Amino acid sequence: MDTFGQQHGQPHGQKLGQQDGQAHRPRVEPCAKRIRAFLGGRPVLDTVRARLVWEHPAFPAYYVPVADVGPGLLTPTGRTSSRPGLGEGRLFTLASGGRTVKDAAWRYEDSPVEELRELVRFSWRALDAWFEEDEEVYTHPRDPYKRIDILPSSRQVGIELDGVVVAESGHPSLLFETGLPVRYYLPRTDVRADLLEPGTRTTHCPYKGAAEHLSVRVGDELHQDVAWTYRTPLPESQRIAGLVAFYDERADIHVDGVLQPRPHTPFS
Repeated sequence: MDTFGQQHGQPHGQKLGQQDGQAHRPRVEPCAKRIRAFLGGRPVLDTVRARLVWEHPAFPAYYVPVADVGPGLLTPTGRTSSRPGLGEGRLFTLASGGRTVKDAAWRYEDSPVEELRELVRFSWRALDAWFEEDEEVYTHPRDPYKRIDILPSSRQVGIELDGVVVAESGHPSLLFETGLPVRYYLPRTDVRADLLEPGTRTTHCPYKGAAEHLSVRVGDELHQDVAWTYRTPLPESQRIAGLVAFYDERADIHVDGVLQPRPHTPFS
């Protein structure tokens, strides 16, 4: 889809700790938003002092002050895990609302990045829900340097699979997302409904919401999860509600009669 992994952002550039073979310091910035997270129906953390830490170049993670985590919720596991540029971290079990999650959090108390030493990092998936102010956010924190533009267009867009035209539109919406390929969102009525089948997965994007995947059958060949749609996107992405996009990496996309090169991404 349009963001990392399943879970929409895509990794690009160097990995953390790899710069000519040397570990390097991750970018760390203050976050002005109120950040809350819940497990078992109870608040685990509530802070206006979070830090955004780019452990991975594609998207940041939240680190929060230990003082802003509910008391008695974290228990050391006795295990550690190290990461280049961050140091060795102690792992913690999280217990809240009758739920227990092992290795749900970690601290780098002796990190070479001094400002991380009094902070704790939670696994995003270990918690039931995350909120930025009063809006739930999915998959990972929003990156303040990522922008999405959704623009109506009069370009002619055609989608082919195995040489068969499966969609064609003269009024697509083009989604431009920082660092990612252009995605062409077409009205459902411009996609061949006779070839569509339900997909096998739903993925989430912190900027767009929950995407339901679609498969396309051409003859005897099933192109599984080759397209997706956002039925109820987040407010800032309402322009793509109900439209269908295809993976540029897996379909032949023609724009104004010109075949577009297939981008190389994790979805290739």
